[in-house]
Amino acid sequence: MDSRLRPSEMLCWGTLGSVRPFPNFQPERDVVDLQAALEQKDINSLVRILTNRSSAQRQTLARDYQTHTQKELKAGLKKVLSGDLEALMLGLMMTPEQFEAHRLRLAMAGVGTDEETLLEILCMRTPQQLSDINAVYNAEYKRDLEKDLISETSGDFTKLLVALLKKEYRPGPLEPDVQVLSEELNSKKPTAGPWIQILTSRSPDHLRKVLIDMEAERNRPVAEIIEKRFGGVFSADFRLGLITLLCCIENPHLYLAQRIQNMKGSVLQGVLVSHCEEDLLAVRVAFKTCTGTSLYTTLQKQFKGDLQQALLAICCAED
Repeated sequence: MDSRLRPSEMLCWGTLGSVRPFPNFQPERDVVDLQAALEQKDINSLVRILTNRSSAQRQTLARDYQTHTQKELKAGLKKVLSGDLEALMLGLMMTPEQFEAHRLRLAMAGVGTDEETLLEILCMRTPQQLSDINAVYNAEYKRDLEKDLISETSGDFTKLLVALLKKEYRPGPLEPDVQVLSEELNSKKPTAGPWIQILTSRSPDHLRKVLIDMEAERNRPVAEIIEKRFGGVFSADFRLGLITLLCCIENPHLYLAQRIQNMKGSVLQGVLVSHCEEDLLAVRVAFKTCTGTSLYTTLQKQFKGDLQQALLAICCAED
């Protein structure tokens, strides 16, 4: 293991990540191999090396490569890679915070807004992670993330996104939260405020208990009730946001597994890169449960060549 990595940068082997720190990591040797692979346009070797190193190890390689060659590794990758494989490898070369900030920027750049990617990141990430992502976004793009969210969305949906960005988990009694949200479910004129206030200010564990109590009374998922009852009350984007948030609270790994089922390139890459060192093993289990096929086998069938090699390396193994 590279002694220059801080303990906080080293992934413990007991986590649910599929990508782990490479044993006997030797950055000097990797740098030489990467330089040769770039010169020879040996894409297979580039993929093999970079997908088998942890994020922290790849950051070390980027620094050492620039010191050794006076060139940026990312610039070299851009010259020899293209398309989805280029996007995937460049994503791997970012820090986790940079990658999520990058995804947020892409979701709001150009014509139209990718609301689902905004929701995925803002719903899934902890307050501390979002604080770090926000700081990187502002620094990297010289833009204010909150202002961008406000300019790209509207109404209650904007309020929900901003509340998620600023969420802080504060303790609160269970019964009052259940009562407030239950009253909203039964109301002829429900409002967005209580949903936003409670669902963005309590811990996921607390909110799961709230939803369990609410669903026990109705024998139906709260998200299903909202989708059917509030179609003409809440705007489509706010309804999507509320249902996504509820799904992330109840079963975040199932939500991610369902999100990548269609194998859409940008969505698939986003989830795999974002979660490969955190909880992709749990997403793999959920994927097989809801599709009947392992993620590894699905990737083998859907992709080919160097892109397939890279995706399979991130996925890591068959289930």
